[in-house]
Amino acid sequence: MGFATNYTFLMVGQFVVSIGVGYALMIAPVYTTEISPASACGFLSSFPDFFINFGILLGYVSNYSFSKLPPHLGWRFMLGFGAIPSIFLALGVLGMPESPRWLVMQGRLGDAKKVLDKTSDNVEESKLRLTDIKEAAGIPKDCDDEIVKVANQSHGEGIWKELFIHPIPTVRHILMVTVGLHLFQQGSGIDAVVLYTPRIFKKTGIVKDTPQILATIGVGFVKTMFILMATFLIDRIGRRPLLLTSTTGMSVSLMLLGFALTIIDHSDHKITWAIALCITAVLSYVACFSISMGPVTWVYSSEIFPLRLRAQGCSMGVA
Repeated sequence: MGFATNYTFLMVGQFVVSIGVGYALMIAPVYTTEISPASACGFLSSFPDFFINFGILLGYVSNYSFSKLPPHLGWRFMLGFGAIPSIFLALGVLGMPESPRWLVMQGRLGDAKKVLDKTSDNVEESKLRLTDIKEAAGIPKDCDDEIVKVANQSHGEGIWKELFIHPIPTVRHILMVTVGLHLFQQGSGIDAVVLYTPRIFKKTGIVKDTPQILATIGVGFVKTMFILMATFLIDRIGRRPLLLTSTTGMSVSLMLLGFALTIIDHSDHKITWAIALCITAVLSYVACFSISMGPVTWVYSSEIFPLRLRAQGCSMGVA
């Protein structure tokens, strides 16, 4: 995209990037849940969301740096430098173990046991996790072969039927919760607030580009720090209390933001308290979102599905 010669070239590049983002958003929380020991599953499963936002924050900072360049170069560097973390990600994946669940579904019990031994707190937990995965795959618990034959080992036939065509009430309920959480996570307006932060701040009187970018960096910083806070609270407080607190705070913040912007829009002069309320409401909203609704949605949806249905179920939530 940095070398794009025309608009079509740019959009094709964006299309390819979007495919990669879609894969990563579905795979990261599922993989993290499958690879994590039970004692740190919530903590580690919330990390993808933290580092997504840390990456966005770095993007804001780099945009600020490239805004000093001539316009015909700034956007090219802004997009082109995005290839650097992608390269590091590709190299990092080469050193990652395969998911033990996937290995068992392929009948590779020996390889799955090695991964579980490395990623469990102790040998007993490793054995218990392997037993659970074998049961989900329909493999006898006492089977100790290194490689076994597994029915439907590569395509997961029957999973979609269990999810959509003939779901039992429990699975239907879980699917509704997962799809609902992801739907309302995005429908709550997080993208509107974050992407239009420069316009919101422009209404408060911050009209120059550089201060707007700096203000956006501030929003990104608050968002990232509160997600980091959530990673430490998620196992201590629990998923549901955090979600209830988060959604209440988001609702109040959005109402205050709408109220403050309306006052500013209908005023002929600067109203200091409305400007302060507007900025406070934006920061409060992203903080409330980031302390629960952002990371907990991914953690919760990857935990509540039965192991057999987890990958496909979580993919529906992301979709």
